[in-house]
Amino acid sequence: QVQLVESGGGLVQAGDSLRLSCAASVRTFTSRSMGWFRQAPGKEREVVGAISWSGSNTYYADSVKGRFTISRDNVKNTVYLQMNSLKPEDTAVYYCAAARELYWRVGISRATEFVYWGQGTQVTVSS
Repeated sequence: QVQLVESGGGLVQAGDSLRLSCAASVRTFTSRSMGWFRQAPGKEREVVGAISWSGSNTYYADSVKGRFTISRDNVKNTVYLQMNSLKPEDTAVYYCAAARELYWRVGISRATEFVYWGQGTQVTVSS
């Protein structure tokens, strides 16, 4: 079983930065690609980005490319989402997710490609 716990959300102003963390309690963390998704009120869950199990490959949605960065620490079993130049439209609940072992696809972006999910952390960006 995998447990994912997000932290780092909060209320910030437009242009500010936040770093989200996702701590995973799983021995196979180092063999799992990790993703970040978000869901705004009244909207469907959408991918923010993903990182392969080794950390050598990443994917970002066009809406966050150049502003957000995903990284991971395979010693700490933690994946991070650094968010810079935040905009009000980034307001959402952010979720981290873990894929099945040794899975990566260029352009990985579907929620169905991830098998474990955290509970989410709220990010609110005021204008």
